[in-house]
Amino acid sequence: MPLDWLYGSLFGVTLTLLCYGLALLLNKKLSSPLANPLLVASVLCVGVLLALRIPYAAYEAGGSVVSLFLGPATCALAVNIHRQWRWLRRAWLPVLGGCAAGSLFSVASVYLFCRLLQLEDSLTFSLLPKAVTTPIAMELASLTGGVPAIAVAAVLISGLLGSILAQPLQKALRLEDPVALGVALGTASHAIGTTKALELGEVQGAFSGMAIGISGLFTSLWLALFF
Repeated sequence: MPLDWLYGSLFGVTLTLLCYGLALLLNKKLSSPLANPLLVASVLCVGVLLALRIPYAAYEAGGSVVSLFLGPATCALAVNIHRQWRWLRRAWLPVLGGCAAGSLFSVASVYLFCRLLQLEDSLTFSLLPKAVTTPIAMELASLTGGVPAIAVAAVLISGLLGSILAQPLQKALRLEDPVALGVALGTASHAIGTTKALELGEVQGAFSGMAIGISGLFTSLWLALFF
């Protein structure tokens, strides 16, 4: 649509906030894992852009403003980690072991499936860091010969799946330990999983936030050693 106001930052910010607000309302009404606010908001934003034939550049002008808050939001996780420091001091060894095992399994399983499907090396190396947070995944993909854009998509999908499946898997496995649940979410689903962990409790959120950084370090180590 050739309207000047579409290219202002106000459009992207407004669309994002409206879609996320509607997604939160839908999540409260349905109480379903599939009504994940981030997933629903993303679908709504894409739907609006496609329906009105609005170019992505018009949305990105404002969407990038929202993205600026990603850094501060991630840093804010340290507040919750500090509050749960008593728990963290007691469980540091299981946390390290869980993050090491989880990140190794993630890398190994992705590599195995890529080899079975005979995918190109560039696609394989783009998918290997799918369980770490976006900035780390992009850098690892670039260093190993992957495509950063594909790595970002893989990170988003793994995060959404982890957030959606967290509670069903918790009930199926009868996982009641908040430390184990937090480490699992942070290791497998990075920041998106951590938002779900924070919904479940402060302890889960703290351990999930810590697992993001530790798993990123271990994933970088595994890729450096084996690839």
